[in-house]
Amino acid sequence: MKIALISSTGGHWSQLLQIYSEIEKSKPFLKTELITERNETSSNLKCKFLHQQDRKNKLFLFILLSNCIRSFLYAILYRPTHVISTGAGSVVPYLIFAKLLGAEIIFIESFAKVSSPTLTGKIVYKFADQFYVQWPEMMKVYPKSMYKGSLY
Repeated sequence: MKIALISSTGGHWSQLLQIYSEIEKSKPFLKTELITERNETSSNLKCKFLHQQDRKNKLFLFILLSNCIRSFLYAILYRPTHVISTGAGSVVPYLIFAKLLGAEIIFIESFAKVSSPTLTGKIVYKFADQFYVQWPEMMKVYPKSMYKGSLY
């Protein structure tokens, strides 16, 4: 089993690290957006980076294209059997490519969303093999989702 974990920065990354600590023995690799400081990443983690993606950035389309190319290459190179993601937007291309290559997609909707979906969640919900929410109220938004509590 080859597990990939992917998220964007901030709270998504914090939650992904909590998941990582639980499955560390299977030696997953991590993908996240590129940021200048990464103090919480220890040297034993195998990380690859995407560019930080902000829809309000005037270079968004170029960054998205770059991330799509990187995501495709990472999916081909690592061929994970399972991908776990906590979002956000920059993860979507990787999840699509990994799914097309046969990976099982496990998505955890943002803890910050209590009653409305994220854009990433709405997209990934359509093809995720397992979709988790962190608030019971969100099961109304995503009827086929699972609630097992929150990561915090």
